[in-house]
Amino acid sequence: MLWDICSETRHTLKPGLSTYSFPWAFGVPALGYQPRMSLPDLLRFAHAHEVERVQVGDNCPLHLLPPAEMDHLAQLALELGIQIEVGTRRLQIGQMKQYLDIARRFRSPFLRVVIDDQGYKPEVEQVCAIIRELLPAFRDAGVILAIENHDRFPARVLRELIGDTDPTWVGICLDTANSLGANEGIQTVIETLAPYTVNLHFKDIRIRRLPHLMGFRVEGCPAGKGTLDGPDLIAALNIHGHCQSVTLELWSSPLSSEAETLQQEHNWVLESIRYVKTLL
Repeated sequence: MLWDICSETRHTLKPGLSTYSFPWAFGVPALGYQPRMSLPDLLRFAHAHEVERVQVGDNCPLHLLPPAEMDHLAQLALELGIQIEVGTRRLQIGQMKQYLDIARRFRSPFLRVVIDDQGYKPEVEQVCAIIRELLPAFRDAGVILAIENHDRFPARVLRELIGDTDPTWVGICLDTANSLGANEGIQTVIETLAPYTVNLHFKDIRIRRLPHLMGFRVEGCPAGKGTLDGPDLIAALNIHGHCQSVTLELWSSPLSSEAETLQQEHNWVLESIRYVKTLL
């Protein structure tokens, strides 16, 4: 089984960077931030800092790249010795088949997907039916479908979804902060989903009570400076031996100018990737 293959490499978790390591640099148009970083830039940055995995998220949609640019990206990744991990959002048949082809093109070991999208929130039964229809194609391609915990579905529901489909070819992209949107903390998420996790999004956060004491502020911070217990988190994943990579993601609040925001993000990435490497 595929899990048995992964368990043989349980002690070789790879650190990874993502387009969500640099969300401001890859652009937040709604807030006036245009893209300042490209995928080749990210690959070269990863190579310069000895990171062998790069995950491309839905903030830089691969399907919009012209074929020649996609070929160039694949060739550059090969030359630099970097494994590209493919990601997208919107769990629909057409979208997933398109991205499965892209995952095969980049030899991505899994396809990370956020189920929901703007105006699209399928019920659990619909999600299950879609996955079952897609499973033969994923099996044939040798690609795991990695569902990200993302706000709406509690961890228990995601675990049941995997059990009702195929735990060999359907796994979890475990984000350390997203499930706050489903009123769940990281301990609940880890206890429930660690056995199925193929990729970890390491996103550290701080939770502080507001000055008037009526509420909390949740914000990102450099890895190792927040609430996450990094060593315990990695140890919990290593027990199961399925997780392949630890992808750094960052939530950094914007500063007074674009230049300051981008510089802070850059500094946080450098500090955070050093910390993540110490865990692995």
